[in-house]
This record gives sequence, structure tokens and C-alpha cells, in this order.
Amino acid sequence: MTNPAATVRLAGRREWIAFTVLVLPLLLVSMDVSVLYFAIPAITRELDPSATQQLWIFDSYAFALSGLLITMGSLGDRIGRRKLLLIGATAFGIASVGAGYATSAEMLIAARVLLGIGGATLMPSTLALVRNLFQDDKQRGKAIAIWSGAMTGGIALGSVMSGLMLNHFRWGSVFLINVPAMLLLLLLVPVLVPEFKDPAPGRFDLLSVPLSMAAVLPVVYGLKEIAAEGFEPLYLGSLALGLVFGLVFVRRQRTQDDAMVPRALFGRRGFGAGIGLGTIAAFAMMGSAYFTTQYLQSVLGMGTLEAALWSLAPSVVIGAAAPVSAALAQKVERAYVIAGGFVLAAAGFALVGLVDTDSLWLLLTGAGVLASGIVTVMSLVSDMVLASAPAEKAGSAASLLETGQEFGGALGMAVLGSLGTAVYRGDLTGSEPAVRETLGGAVATAQQLGGAACEQVLALAREAFVHGMQYAAWGGTALLLGAALLAAALLRGVETPAPPAAEGAEVPEAGVRVPTYN
Repeated sequence: MTNPAATVRLAGRREWIAFTVLVLPLLLVSMDVSVLYFAIPAITRELDPSATQQLWIFDSYAFALSGLLITMGSLGDRIGRRKLLLIGATAFGIASVGAGYATSAEMLIAARVLLGIGGATLMPSTLALVRNLFQDDKQRGKAIAIWSGAMTGGIALGSVMSGLMLNHFRWGSVFLINVPAMLLLLLLVPVLVPEFKDPAPGRFDLLSVPLSMAAVLPVVYGLKEIAAEGFEPLYLGSLALGLVFGLVFVRRQRTQDDAMVPRALFGRRGFGAGIGLGTIAAFAMMGSAYFTTQYLQSVLGMGTLEAALWSLAPSVVIGAAAPVSAALAQKVERAYVIAGGFVLAAAGFALVGLVDTDSLWLLLTGAGVLASGIVTVMSLVSDMVLASAPAEKAGSAASLLETGQEFGGALGMAVLGSLGTAVYRGDLTGSEPAVRETLGGAVATAQQLGGAACEQVLALAREAFVHGMQYAAWGGTALLLGAALLAAALLRGVETPAPPAAEGAEVPEAGVRVPTYN
């Protein structure tokens, strides 16, 4: 008799069409991170939010998204990933209408929170369903590579889409564009995407839901504020509070029989290391983006839309990087391809470290090389993490991976941003407080001065900012080279396990429900 677990069903046209449908919500969720970049002036004029409300309009989406990823990944494993995806798409569509027609700042904040909740259901559900749809290693690697590229490109595309929409429509249009996409998703997913869930999930641990949020949210908040305001006691206290709750959450997961985060996942070689390396990759990606956007606007003096369009240039090479890396990983040991991705990204950071105050093409080249390396790493570690998890726990695995990337992104902006800011302020010792505080403050002060004084202040501030960016880039280079060594050491010899046959075949002892299209 042949071993049924050794039989791998190749995905056909139906699965690839279903995958195309699943990429749509991912693209919209990642676009919503940056969609407000252009809309906020119009929102301010119409809704008149306070300074605090304006911050919450920006941040409430990211906080709700990051705080609920672990919960939603576990919930999807229990009630069904397709069902959770449809619930999330419905919530996302309703919230988009609410945001698009908001008549007050409070209403817009509430809609942004609901958008974040919907996004938290969509992200782990789509990635877990990709794990289920593609059993073949090669096909799954290609699909996750495309998924990673769409997630990365969506953030850059969001700001551009926002600018283009606002040239023709009112600010609410940047949210209403989600509605037809979600309606299409609700129509096609029941027809094209089969249902998958854990047939024996155990009791849902309700207490772990607030514990996970209490662990994630204070840390994300503290890191975001440190990146913007520096190491203030309140933000350091927020970090400490989140870490305390994190320890309580981890302890509960280690002692509960039906833990929200299955302990067995971390017993699989490559799982924990993959999440850690994905966190480092997100650290580098968001840390570099923190400087790139400011450089384009405040150093080169570009308008917001022009800067957003230029920031899309690195996406040209990103589109090829992930599929090439997936194909290469079929021929070369995955550990070395991931290490090579980190080295490539380090080379991109090194190029950014050579940028001066008038180096647009060098900056874009460095950003493109860095992004290509990071997408290579993200796509391969995502595939490794999902493949190492049992099919019935793919939602939990996806949520842990994505939560790690949220932490990494916030940490990258905080650490590299603080390093750059420290150098900037050191170079401008003796200048006016507004000039020393931030480059944006220096630009505003210079515009008030006018004439030769304006040019002098701008020149000094831009040189100081670039000096700080160079230090941050070299710090990122060192980190990524260290990550390359870690990847080669920790992942060498880790093989992608064959997926259980129960993902597409009736093998009762495998313990995985047969997919249905009902």
C-alpha cells in the first residue's frame, strides 16, 4: 500500500483563481495603512478633529489590527477560515461606508477601529487559506511569494491611490473604494474557496483574548510614540506594561490545555526562527521607509503625491524578487537563500548610507535593493512557518507571523528613527528648538524666515537629517548581516515537511477536515 500522506495534489486553475480572489482583501488591508496620507487635510477642514483625535484617526486602525491578529488567527482555525474571511469582509465593507460618510471625528475613529478589526480577520485567514489551497511545495512557495509582494506593495500603493482619488472626489472616496472589492469578495469566495478548519479545536480560551491585546497594544503604542517623540517616561512605561502582560500571556499559553497559541508549533524546527527572522525583516523595511518618505519630501522638497509616486519605483524590482527567490529555494538550500536575501538587503541599506542631500537615484536604487532582499526573506520565512505548522493550525501560525512583523515594523521605526534623530539633534546643537526637534519643524521655521536665512537653515537641517539617516542605514546594515549569519546557522538542514494528505483527501486518521465548497 502507498502512504496517502506522500501523495500531493497539485493545484489547478480553480485554486489559482481562488488565490487571486484572496489577494484582493490583502491588498486593501495593506493599502488602508497609508490611505490617509493625502486625505487628512480635507478631513481636518470638514470634521475639525482635535490634535488627539487626529492621531487616533491615523493610529486606531493599526492598533486594532495588531491587537487582534493572534485572536483572529486562532478563531479562524476553530470556526473556519472561509467563514471568518466572509465575516471580516462584511465588517470591512460596512466600516468603509461608515468611514466614507463620517460626519464627526468620533464617527471616523470608530469606523477606523472596525476597519482594523475586519483587517485582523482578513490577514491571517487569507494566508492560512493559501497554505491549504497549495499542497505542493513549489506551488505554495510561488503563491506565498506573490502574497508577500502584494502586502509590501499595497502600503506604497495606498498613498498613491489616495492622492489620485482626492484629485477627483471628496475625501470619503479613499474608503468607499473598498466597498465594490468587498462585495466581489463576498460573491466569489463561497464559490471558489473551500472551507478549512480544525475538526477538534478544543475550548476557546476567552481570557487569552484581553491578555494578548494587553501584551501587544502597549508595546506597539510605545514603539510608535518613541519613534515620533523620543524616549519619554510615558512611552517607556507603556513598553514595560506590555512586556509584563506578555509574560502573563506566555505563561498562560504554556499551562493551558487548549491554548490560543498551540505550544506544539514552537517545537517544530524552523517555526520560531522563521517568525524571528520575519520580525527582523519587517524592522528593516519599515525602518528604511521612515527615512525614505521624509527624504523625498523634506530634503528634496517634493510634494506629497510626487513623493508617493517616486516611492513606487522600488516596487518594480520587488515584483520579480519574490518569484525568483521561490524558484531558487527549490534548487538551493532555503537557509542560504534567506541568508542571501538578508545580505542583499544589507547591500541596499549600505547604498542608502552613501546618500547625500541630492541623491534621488542612489536612494531609490538602495531602497529597491533593500526591498528585494526583504521580500525574499519574508516570502521564504512565511512559507517555512506555514509549512512547518499542521494544516489545522495554519491560522494561528499565520497570525503569529503577522504579529511578529507588526512588532518588527514598529520597532524598526522606533530604533532607527531614534538613532537618526539623535544624530540630527547632535549636529544642530545651538540651533532654535523648533529646528533641532525635527526636520519638518526646521522646514516650517525656515519658510517663516525667508531669504538667505531660509536657505541657510534648510541646508543645515537637511545635511543633519541625511547624516542621521546614514548612521541609521549603517546600523541597519550591521543588523541585517547579523541576521544573515543567524539564518544560515538556525535554518541549515531545516526541510519543509510534506503537508498532510487530509488537506485534499479523505484520510480520517490525519485529523483534518476534508475541504468543502458548500
